[in-house]
Amino acid sequence: MRKIILFVLGFVILIGAIFAAKAIINSKNTFKPKAEKIVKTVFGETVINANIPIVIPANGTLVAKNRLELYAEVQGIFRSSAKDFKAGQEYRAGETLLNIDSQEYYSSVQAAKSEFYNLITSLMPDLRLDYPEAFPIWQSYLNSIDINKSTPELPKILSEKVNFFITGRGVHTKYYIVKNLEQRLGKYRITAPFNGILTEALVTKGTLIRQGQKLGEFIDPTVFELELAIEKSYSDLLKEGESVALSTLNLDKEYIGKVIRINGKIDQATQTIKVFVEVKGADLKEGMYLSAQLDAREEPDAIKIARKLLIDESQIFIIKDSVLDLLEVKPTYFASKYVVIKGVPNGTRILSKPIPGAYVGMIVKVIEESSSSPSETLDTIQ
Repeated sequence: MRKIILFVLGFVILIGAIFAAKAIINSKNTFKPKAEKIVKTVFGETVINANIPIVIPANGTLVAKNRLELYAEVQGIFRSSAKDFKAGQEYRAGETLLNIDSQEYYSSVQAAKSEFYNLITSLMPDLRLDYPEAFPIWQSYLNSIDINKSTPELPKILSEKVNFFITGRGVHTKYYIVKNLEQRLGKYRITAPFNGILTEALVTKGTLIRQGQKLGEFIDPTVFELELAIEKSYSDLLKEGESVALSTLNLDKEYIGKVIRINGKIDQATQTIKVFVEVKGADLKEGMYLSAQLDAREEPDAIKIARKLLIDESQIFIIKDSVLDLLEVKPTYFASKYVVIKGVPNGTRILSKPIPGAYVGMIVKVIEESSSSPSETLDTIQ
């Protein structure tokens, strides 16, 4: 009997504990937090269409417009120069760059001149007797010949008989032989055709120079050309005489150049066309690397935006009553960092900075670009 009472009592206590636990659990109030609506804060701007200049970027190295590669056309010993024939040496126009020993050849030229002088002298008695009207002309020509100077041009012959007589005696043949020798004699002395600087010197005084040997390089350091490779699609936008903005790589110096030539042939390998820009500057050097900005044309009623804002190359996000929407646009020019588009009405508000996860119908809070620094996209809890 005692065991039965203890069993019943334990069962009652267990049932009571279960009901008490249920009561405690049911008495607990569960509160669900209110969902907070997240609104992106974005930077926007109001569209004002205008004429947007199309600027084509390009790079290239400077090359002297006036340059002279010095080659020997004769053989001999390098005897002298107006100044030290070394790289970096400046010469004025007309100064001697190289003077090659020409004594032996000079003697042969003088001998040819003497023979020509003797030939003309031998003709004078016959001219006096047979062609007295031509005698004074040839006498004057004979008196003008100086074997230490360049041979003067033959006098003009008006009479056909006199011409046959002079030609038959070999005067013309001998004259042109002498002139050819004189021309070759002039190649022993190379002079500076313009004010410039010697950028390369491959010989020194006393060197034996052979025909065809390269001697050095001479340039004008005041005028340079910049060769630029432009995509063929822009070739019809460029014209000769247009100004070009140039700058160094670190953008510490700027220059203004001018398009002077446009090649009519497209490079088959790169599908580009060569454009040559002339530029002047006291601190410019040959081989300097410059960046160019070519003003091709202006696109009317257009705007310029960052390429990151363009969706599928034909749409952009606009803001209507704090809600994002897509607008079809017409891109007209793509640059590396921006794109020029048309088709956006004046007064339309667009994003000025891209935002991650943007979609049509997204609610945003707009901060005008001019009133805040768009360093990053902000999130705010409303």
